Amino acid sequence: MANFKGHALPGSFFLLFGLWWSVKYPLQYLSQKVNKKSHRPHCFQRVDAIEGGIKILFSLIGMLAEQFVPDGPHLYLYSGEKHDWVKLMNWQHTTMYLFYGLSGVVDVFTFISQVVPQGLDRLMLAMAVFVEGFLFYYHVLHRPMLDQHIHSLLLITIFAGAGSILLEVFLRDNIVLEMFRAHITIVQGTWFWQIGVVLFQPWGGPMWDENDHSNIMFLTMCFFWHWAAAVAILAVNYSLAYCCLQRLQRGSGEPYISLGVRQQKCDSSSQAAFLNGSDED
Repeated sequence: MANFKGHALPGSFFLLFGLWWSVKYPLQYLSQKVNKKSHRPHCFQRVDAIEGGIKILFSLIGMLAEQFVPDGPHLYLYSGEKHDWVKLMNWQHTTMYLFYGLSGVVDVFTFISQVVPQGLDRLMLAMAVFVEGFLFYYHVLHRPMLDQHIHSLLLITIFAGAGSILLEVFLRDNIVLEMFRAHITIVQGTWFWQIGVVLFQPWGGPMWDENDHSNIMFLTMCFFWHWAAAVAILAVNYSLAYCCLQRLQRGSGEPYISLGVRQQKCDSSSQAAFLNGSDED
């Protein structure tokens, strides 16, 4: 959809996933550190499957919205009467949603079947993000200068995300890569909203001058404000996850480090008592 809603809808999807990942991955990492487990807890594996189901749902909503809006193609790709393609922009958006839906399917099958190779879920997600970037690259050719520039900034986040997710295929459960993915996804979501606001002015007001170089300079600066805001969100959510886990530990007993010290002292005293008993014999 070449309107504000067509940018706000995927922007909302990406923003929700990015915010969720910015909470999920710190909780997963810190809980593993606390319990000193090398493998992921089963509850987080189940969450991955739920995420896959949500991806499928969001993708279906996006595809249906692109196809069946009043001015949509309604599943017609080519018009025999006019000898012309029908709403290719909507079809490109539909293709983007299709690959994210396939990523969700792989997420679900990774959880329910041991036959699926490890890392295939990340590979499929990287492929979906790459397809999105490739589609958008040819989406804005021969558009006005401002339109091209604001979408090219979006491409930076898309291809950076595709590269980092591809690394996750080989570096599984790497907190740095996972947090970077959350960061990139948040920026992608907020920037979709920014594009919709700049190009379509949903709340009224004068339209942006698409040939004014000052607007391009401002939007470039604004783009990195989005990056800074996403970093702040990650820092806050990581800190909140740490504080919540610390509070849960205190509520269930002594902190893990104190338990370790006490266990070590207990083992030492038991060993001394055993040696004393041996001497008496």
